Amino acid sequence: MTALVRDGSADDTNSARDVASSLGHADRDREVAQSTRRVVMASLGVMKDQKADRNRSRSLALAALLVILLIVGPLVWLAVEHFIAGGHLGDLTTEFNLWFCVLCPAILAAALVAGWLRKK
Repeated sequence: MTALVRDGSADDTNSARDVASSLGHADRDREVAQSTRRVVMASLGVMKDQKADRNRSRSLALAALLVILLIVGPLVWLAVEHFIAGGHLGDLTTEFNLWFCVLCPAILAAALVAGWLRKK
């Protein structure tokens, strides 16, 4: 019977060592998991910022296109209507309309490029 007790106590000692060593591994595993979680959360934050920047850029491009269409659309309509009504290219009114149709988008594009370059 003493042999059984000794074997049992030896097993208890080994199991206690196994538990102690597994606790050390658990601490190490927990630290690795926490550091991995921090890295993943930081990456997620960076990805969200990049997505927000893309959405902002897309919104600004759409707004700029809308402004260009709202400004240039009536001017083009006026020039086409003048040509349909029998106006000639040499008329002073037609020349001013055409210059305005060309210069207004060019100035607007230059302002957008200047703002974009200043932002970068």
